[in-house]
Amino acid sequence: MDLRNRTRAQYARLLQTYAALPADTPCEQRWTWLMAAHVAGQPVLALHLDSHLHMLRLAWRTGDRVEAAGQLLRLALVPLGHAFGRLPAGNVGRATVSAFRPMRPPREVRRALAWARRGGP
Repeated sequence: MDLRNRTRAQYARLLQTYAALPADTPCEQRWTWLMAAHVAGQPVLALHLDSHLHMLRLAWRTGDRVEAAGQLLRLALVPLGHAFGRLPAGNVGRATVSAFRPMRPPREVRRALAWARRGGP
């Protein structure tokens, strides 16, 4: 399987897990899965945009206006980042972090990424 297909498979595993979370799952756990999906999908424009759409929906559902505004800004920036090759590696995509700074994802996000790379359960 080539890199692009592995990336898509990893992204799909992370989003499927996010979508399957019970309704009473704490919001921060939901964000962990979406942040991991963002990191995984960031190299592929369509996945990168999709991750920010999911983040926007979660922010909207939880009434987090600051996060929703940050996601709208990121949705506008994603195509530019891809066009100019300026994607900050490891960036989790939240409004609480710089949209321009590479980072080492938090441990929970790294664990989710490793799990998805292995192929899930």
